Amino acid sequence: MPPSPSMRRADWATLLALSALWGGSFFFSKIALGELPPLTVALIRITLAALALLLFLLVTRQTLPKGRAAWTALFGMGFLNNIVPFNLILWGQAHMDHAIATALAAILNATTPLFGVVVAHVLTADEKASPPKILGVGLGLTGVVVMIGPGALDNLGAFLPGELACLCAALSYAFAGVYGRRFRRLGLAPAATAFGQLAASSLMMIPLVGFGERIFEQSLPSLQTIGALCGLAFLSTALAYILYFRLLAAVGATNLLLVTFLIPVSAILLGSLFLGERLSMLHFAGMGLIGLGLAAIDGRLLRWLHRQRAGDALS
Repeated sequence: MPPSPSMRRADWATLLALSALWGGSFFFSKIALGELPPLTVALIRITLAALALLLFLLVTRQTLPKGRAAWTALFGMGFLNNIVPFNLILWGQAHMDHAIATALAAILNATTPLFGVVVAHVLTADEKASPPKILGVGLGLTGVVVMIGPGALDNLGAFLPGELACLCAALSYAFAGVYGRRFRRLGLAPAATAFGQLAASSLMMIPLVGFGERIFEQSLPSLQTIGALCGLAFLSTALAYILYFRLLAAVGATNLLLVTFLIPVSAILLGSLFLGERLSMLHFAGMGLIGLGLAAIDGRLLRWLHRQRAGDALS
């Protein structure tokens, strides 16, 4: 049985960039939800991102997805990776206390690797759960809990429907990570895969939003909301998905889902740099635990411990 792909330095750099882009999505969503309903925000995000990627593919003269097999897979990926999680997270943010919706949604999203390890173990032959992975997931989840602090835990359960929606979104992301492995066999490039699943998602969303939220009857949003929608679509979706599918092909579903542990870290760091929010010792302690968890799953922590033991035995 072949082992899961290992992470190179370039892969870790891409993972960090992806976590920053997706960490920003919760911030952009919070602004957009101030004026627009959840399904409308999701549709605009998906459609603008699909158009941006289509333009990118045409300018760079890359091949568009072709064939029934490819588009069938893209519709399935769009459902699992866009329609279900985007709408559940937006609905969850809209149904939680406005003051905590962004942070809490990002924190609940960090449970994705837990679901991912289980889903990959059951549905794949080469990404089985191993002691290092289980240890790493446990350390990472502990880091997330430490990072939000004991005071924030008082809010858990106060907005149960929204919290459950975010947890179901995390489960859908886990299934999408495993489902997306098939695109490597289909020979689709990362940008083409990203465009195809977004285009498929847009086609599935238009009737739902058109009848459910009557998008064409809504007034034009403010410039702030339009800016947030552009950031959500072009940065946190179009660019992020190019990186997502590139990583999925290179390092596998389980390693890729580690990005959700880093998203709360990105959100806190961005808040500290641009919003004047202060970092506490709990934040640094949580980030340290997350780092150990990532190292454990990657195997570097255990290799370092083995080298230390070998050195002690020789001394």
